[in-house]
Amino acid sequence: MFTLRIRFGYIGLFLLIFSAKFKDTLTSYAPSLGLSTTSTTVSPTNLLPYFDFDVPRNITVTVGQTGFLHCRVERLTDKDVLWIRKRDLHILTAGSITYTSDQRFQVIRPENSGNWTLQIKFPQLRDSGIYECQINTEPKMSLFYTFNVIELKANIVGPPDLYVKTGSDINLTCKISQGPHELGNIFWYKGNEIIDTTTNQNEIDDPNRIIVENDWKDGLTSRLKIQKAMPGDTGNYTCVPTIAKSTSVYVHVIRGEHPAAMQHNSAPKGGESWCTRTLLLFILVLVCKQMFLLNFHVNSR
Repeated sequence: MFTLRIRFGYIGLFLLIFSAKFKDTLTSYAPSLGLSTTSTTVSPTNLLPYFDFDVPRNITVTVGQTGFLHCRVERLTDKDVLWIRKRDLHILTAGSITYTSDQRFQVIRPENSGNWTLQIKFPQLRDSGIYECQINTEPKMSLFYTFNVIELKANIVGPPDLYVKTGSDINLTCKISQGPHELGNIFWYKGNEIIDTTTNQNEIDDPNRIIVENDWKDGLTSRLKIQKAMPGDTGNYTCVPTIAKSTSVYVHVIRGEHPAAMQHNSAPKGGESWCTRTLLLFILVLVCKQMFLLNFHVNSR
């Protein structure tokens, strides 16, 4: 039994020595055999940055409303993020530095954040187009954004000049079609002064004489109602939205009827319509008779 243990001990020692020698031999011959004996360690510096694609990339704003293009980059390390306008390949920003004299463009990046947001103040129609968020790797990595700038304009229903009888109601309706986001509010002006519904005007003792109602269903609609119109209500009324171009109408408060553009819903009376048609028919008969007599007189010569 003791002899068997010694034999197994010699065998184990032999295998240990053989394994060490084989490893040394493999290491010395590895370069000539095209083998690598070094291990590769994956570290953050060996990994490329990447974009977060879960951000809006088709942005629509109205003229004058600040736009934001959000670009999020993970694992940026020592690389920089650039914003480029594709229309003219102009570099707007690189890192936190702005490379354009147009001060409306600025990059916003909170400290230790992967968000690189391009801010465009007071956008105009000409600012619409493609913008590129680029990482200066080799090769370059890019993410493209579509920036749309649209112009909304208010519309007052009816003609540009409105005639209202003294004592009647003035009803003005201003509409804005649906925009890319919240449409804000509408304010009414008479001349250069904002219309205040909380104060009485023209010395009429009625706190509800002027009413403004706004409705955000299917866009934005604002209705201005002035009860018991007086000559002092005559003037230029302007609908001023917060995010759209304003529009105006001139209201004439008159005594008596005006031949056109009166604000009422009454149809012409049946008697007045019959008299008008009869008169026109009589004039037409007279004209035809005169033409017949003239023609007969000429042919008789």
